[in-house]
Parts: sequence; structure tokens; C-alpha cells
Amino acid sequence: MDYQTITVEITDGLGVLTLNRPDKMNSLTGQMRAEINHAMRDMAGSARVIVLTGAGRAFCTGQDLGDSGDATQVDLERTLRDEYAPMLEAIYDCPVPTIAAVNGPAAGAGANLALAADIVIATESAYFLQAFARIGLLPDAGGTWFMPRQMGFAKAMGAALFADKISARQADDWGLIWEAVADDAFEAHWKARATQLASGPTMAYGAIKQAIRGSFGKSLPEQLETEAHLQGQCGKSRDFREGVLAFMEKRSAKFEGR
Repeated sequence: MDYQTITVEITDGLGVLTLNRPDKMNSLTGQMRAEINHAMRDMAGSARVIVLTGAGRAFCTGQDLGDSGDATQVDLERTLRDEYAPMLEAIYDCPVPTIAAVNGPAAGAGANLALAADIVIATESAYFLQAFARIGLLPDAGGTWFMPRQMGFAKAMGAALFADKISARQADDWGLIWEAVADDAFEAHWKARATQLASGPTMAYGAIKQAIRGSFGKSLPEQLETEAHLQGQCGKSRDFREGVLAFMEKRSAKFEGR
């Protein structure tokens, strides 16, 4: 696909997908959703970690309300089912670790696009905003699923009903994101985090994602069985053998991702 609204780069296993409509604060169009969906699925075959970030001063300010003319005439149910769901599932179900490097405002569907990633790292000047109630809607793009799981029922309900801005520092304190980082250190920090994952035990990371995300709704015996099954698979990997050897030899492991 010839990308028009995003850029994609893969270097040494580190894939970076940049939302690239800075003049529109990276608001989402139908074309952008299709491109993100395609790029995420394509990059997963060659990258060992994928970072989503935004060009310019925003991460993503949600749906571009001017994308299809009169926004009140758009079939929102169809759009969410046919365009948003495949894009979000491509991020959430990605077999390699994903990081949302939130470089600025993340509002509406843009906030939930970030929350679909495994790890969210935000610059301290960024904020998250579930703006939907301001225009008579409920949080979509997975917002009603991500928020209560990541920061609890009370905070999720307040964020949805009041539609207040949540600063990156608040989001960090509430458990909505992994960490908020000083603006001047942000880019170097997320790149270091991503590089760490790109050189790590990729198969184990996939098992971690599967185990933690699958734990909701399971009993402890069921989860113990899941852990045993996945650990058995990891224990047969080249990375496990390298990790043990490196530990015994008191050196850093050189993981191959398999």
C-alpha cells in the first residue's frame, strides 16, 4: 500500500508507525484507518516491536469530523464495525509488543487508539480526553473496554461522563498508562524502551501478552494451566537456552527473537 497519511520505518527490528497529518492534529480519516490497519499487520512480520506516535504537536485528536461531509449523517455503527474495529484489533492483537509514544494530545478515538497498545509512554505535556459526551456520544474505539480495566470503574466513569482532560501525570498516577516522561527526555526515552524490547525474547513477550490479557474472567486454576502451557512452549525456545547460558556465564543475553 502507498501510504498517504502515515509513515512507516523499520530499523534493527524496531518499527515506527507515525500518524502524519500534523496540520489536522493527526485526526483520523477513513484512509488513515485503513493504512494503520494494513501497516500494523504488515510490520508484524518483520518488526520485533512496533511504536505508534504522531507527527507535529499532537498524537491524535480522534475522528476528523469533516472527513465525510456532514458528520451527523455518517453511519457511526458501520464506521465503527468496518473501519475502527479492524484497525484496533490489528494493534491489540499484534503478535509483537506495541508502544504508543504519545507526543501530545490524545483525544476521543485518538486516546483509545493509544490505549490499544501494550505500553503507553506519554510526554508530560500530553493529555488524554474522552471528549465524546461533549457531542452527545459515548466513548467508542474501545474506550469503554480499555479504561475500566486500566484505571478502574470510578475513574473510567468520571472520565466518560465529565469529559475532562486527564493529564499525562494523572494518567500515570491512575494506572491508565505506563509512564509520563519529561518533554525534553521523551523521544530518547521511548526509543530506548523500544530498543530494549526489539532486542528481547520476542516469543516470551507474545506469551506474556497472551497470558495477562487472557487472565480476565479465568479462575486461578485455569490461569495456572495457561501459564504452564505457555511456559512449556517458551522453555523450548532458543531464547530460553540463550538466557540460561548468559546467566550462567554472567553476561548479557543476545536474544534472537525465537
